Amino acid sequence: MEWLGDFWAWAWARHHNPLSWYIRPLFVLPFCYFAYKKSVTGMVLTVVGVLSSMFWFPAPSEADPRAAEFLAMEQQYVTGGWSWTKTIMTLLVPVWFALLAGAFWRKSWIVGIMVINVGAALKVVWSFYFGGDTAWSIIPPVVIGAIVCNGVLFYL
Repeated sequence: MEWLGDFWAWAWARHHNPLSWYIRPLFVLPFCYFAYKKSVTGMVLTVVGVLSSMFWFPAPSEADPRAAEFLAMEQQYVTGGWSWTKTIMTLLVPVWFALLAGAFWRKSWIVGIMVINVGAALKVVWSFYFGGDTAWSIIPPVVIGAIVCNGVLFYL
């Protein structure tokens, strides 16, 4: 099992690259497309893309200190003890994906856009609640991702 720890350390170092933060929200668009087309395979592959995108880019030579502090909090959150509250909060992620899939599966663009924006807002709230001022490091990727997703979906 040592290889799993090695892999986690390797992937986590790459997650410090801001490009992995900026690309992640853009996966919402293909996910919505595949839900609209009722392609479960496409939706699953998109989620795999989201999960793997944290290590697509090389580890930065020098990480932003605020981002590194936020990621340290995030790592502690993921690897630390689990309570019922934390479990329920974490389950909101697959619930969000299910709501998003349901909206576009039913071709309800407005509901889908609302789900995207509520998800982005909840990510920001969660980040400030657990990360304090370090959460400012994730605001640009979240906001830009939401703007791009909204723009593309409103255009379509």
